[in-house]
Amino acid sequence: MSKKVLIVGGVAGGASAAARLRRLDENIEIIMFERDEHISFANCGLPYYIGETIKEREKLLVQTPEAMKARFNMDVRVNSEVVSVDTENKKVSVRQKDGKVYEESYDNLILSPGAKPLKPNIPGINSNKIYTLRNVADTDKIKSEVDSKEVKTAVVIGGGYIGIEMAENLRHRGLQVTLVEAAPHILAPFDSDMVTIAEKVMEEHGVSLILNDGVKSFEEREKGIEVSLNSGKKVSGDIAILAIGVAPDTAWLKDSGIELGERGHIVVDEHMQTSAEGVYAAGDAVQIVDYITGSKTAIPLAGPANRQGRIAADNVAGIHSIYKGTLGTSIIKVFDLTAASTGNNERLLQRAGVPYKVIFVHPMNHASYYPGATELHIKLIFNKEGKILGAQAMGYEGVDKVIDVIATVIKFKGTVEDLTELELAYAPPYLSAKSPANMAGFVAQNVLKGAVDTVKPEYVQSINNENEVLLDVRDDIEVEQGSIPGHINIPVNELRGRINELQQYKDKDIVVYCAVGLRGYIASRILKQHGYKIKNVTGGYKSYSLSNFKPSELIEESHRENNYGGVEMLGNINNDHVNIKEVDACGLCCPGPLMTVKAEMDMAKQGDILKVKASDPGFYEDIKAWTKNTNNQLLELNKESGIIYASIKKGMDNNKIQSNLEKNDNVVYDNRDGKTIIVFSGDLDKAIASFIIANGAASMGKPVTMFFTFWGLNILRKPERVSIKKNFIEKAFAMMMPRGSKKLGLSRMNMGGFGAKMIRGVMKNKNIQSLEDLIKAAIDNGVNIVACTMSMDVMGITQGELIEGVNLGGVGYYLGEAEGANVNLFI
Repeated sequence: MSKKVLIVGGVAGGASAAARLRRLDENIEIIMFERDEHISFANCGLPYYIGETIKEREKLLVQTPEAMKARFNMDVRVNSEVVSVDTENKKVSVRQKDGKVYEESYDNLILSPGAKPLKPNIPGINSNKIYTLRNVADTDKIKSEVDSKEVKTAVVIGGGYIGIEMAENLRHRGLQVTLVEAAPHILAPFDSDMVTIAEKVMEEHGVSLILNDGVKSFEEREKGIEVSLNSGKKVSGDIAILAIGVAPDTAWLKDSGIELGERGHIVVDEHMQTSAEGVYAAGDAVQIVDYITGSKTAIPLAGPANRQGRIAADNVAGIHSIYKGTLGTSIIKVFDLTAASTGNNERLLQRAGVPYKVIFVHPMNHASYYPGATELHIKLIFNKEGKILGAQAMGYEGVDKVIDVIATVIKFKGTVEDLTELELAYAPPYLSAKSPANMAGFVAQNVLKGAVDTVKPEYVQSINNENEVLLDVRDDIEVEQGSIPGHINIPVNELRGRINELQQYKDKDIVVYCAVGLRGYIASRILKQHGYKIKNVTGGYKSYSLSNFKPSELIEESHRENNYGGVEMLGNINNDHVNIKEVDACGLCCPGPLMTVKAEMDMAKQGDILKVKASDPGFYEDIKAWTKNTNNQLLELNKESGIIYASIKKGMDNNKIQSNLEKNDNVVYDNRDGKTIIVFSGDLDKAIASFIIANGAASMGKPVTMFFTFWGLNILRKPERVSIKKNFIEKAFAMMMPRGSKKLGLSRMNMGGFGAKMIRGVMKNKNIQSLEDLIKAAIDNGVNIVACTMSMDVMGITQGELIEGVNLGGVGYYLGEAEGANVNLFI
């Protein structure tokens, strides 16, 4: 008599087990039960069908019941929910769509019930305007809403893989999207110093991100749903997508005698066998072993589910087969960015008490001299023995390749040394002679061999000035584009000749940084051999600046339109009788692309057009500022798949403009029309004066920039206390400084605050606008209010503490604005 095997659930685990079992044994009786109508569908493709990247619904259906029966000779029963298991008598109870319940016996049982979306007990959560995405039926409902054209806005709750994919695909359909995440960052598999890259891309494509803020309640409105957050903020949309995670769908197994873990996952051994005789389990509902730490965990991924189903089938068929644990290798598309990870991140290792080391590298995806090279951002985590514990990577091309290579090395218990020895396929269009995986291995190898002592980028935010000094070894033009506050600058190529300038710091630790870490390493080797104590910032200024990105919670719709897959047309490109030259600056890091543009424009004639493409992310904003300050015209600016395209028209040189002016002795002409005001003071009377001047200039149609630095930053602080983690010095500053405009004192006769009250009273009696009204008027009039980022760092003020409408900028930004101004005031 043939063996009878029941399989509960299809999709990855169940369908794989069924197909494998039939291939192994033609005589086994196989019955598969599926609660829904689809036994095997591409659940990872559901968001892309909603976004219409996948056009045809049928392509989501991997296998139909009819096809499974025809090919594998099995009894497939859809719309049949298994509601209980009797492990003693080896039978299950099945409820059909019509409500009838019947029993089915088994010799072996394979469970693959999967996971269901979390739906916590939050007020209003049962609104019919809140959707979850688990199956094809859910997909049809959401797509129908979007297709109706009546849905214009959406709130996505949850920044995991499903939440990010839904946000992207809803943007593809033209919806305004706000994503809310209770954790400090999106995408939990990535550490905070990497995931900010993805957050920046989300914002660039018009998704408003609200982080570190959970949902308190939902309230249905006539035209949508309002979401109240724990912070007191409210966001609304026509629909809401709930994607806060999944839980194992195993409640129906509680009385079966099958052992479940703390969070309800099915406990299995290495053969995927449960605690009940003859019962196996696979997929998102099972508890597995973390391949790195050996601890019990759950990782709901399609790849592991397929392998688990296969191994369960092997053991049912009498083939000894074991599951060795889950590595957690995963990848996601975030608009045109790709993000991938494998192994453990820092949070998991810290939780497990595992010591580790970290390095960052930013290589090109292929040879930099071959057209189209784009930058990769790689984080490698390893221990002191060189064992690789995890890796994360982001970029536009080649991310999957580098993570797959590192995942393979980990799976075969490889080390950093093995990464350095990998012999990978090389040709300029595909890879560099030293592959990105090799480069990560080389840098980690240097750390392990003591050639360099590295620190993570976050280290520089708490440097002890008594014992440490920060050394920037980049070139001057790079420093002008941005730097870490408090540094001294000696370019690495000048270091040997200027090493005596560091003699005064011989008794201190010198913390070195460059753009991506390579020149910092070279500088470290030079200085270490001259007797200096050195620490190199791994990943350099690139990692530092990327990790400090803070998303805006509100994005203007005009910004959404400009940044979502669009082209900024800033002028008219007329090809008639114009010399057009194309230049490829891909593969060059800042300031390489700008220097290339400058060199070409110096040789160009007035009216010529330069079309340049670059892969350095900072080039998008840099070229705007450069053309503005050099009398050249930016005609077109576009970003696509990590490549920035710009068209620039050659204008008149500054010296020619000056020469023309000097030829006419009777004309004094200055085409600069802007006004810039540096607000250094935090005194009430000076703050009032600065805003009166700014509003006056703005009312005359003049472009105005107010640059707030040091004590002037207190004018822009919110009056309420903002809960932000700070160190001791930052907390001390926060306590001593006035919190917002209403707490400012007078520069003369303050009299313990009474003077400030007097002048406010006089202004009210004379019907003069208060400082708060003046600030609001300035913002409404288009005054560009800028907070100095360097001063914010020094004084421990964060963006979250500033009032709405304030931009962030550095000295370089202010000087760029000042170039276009004929009045510069210091208050």
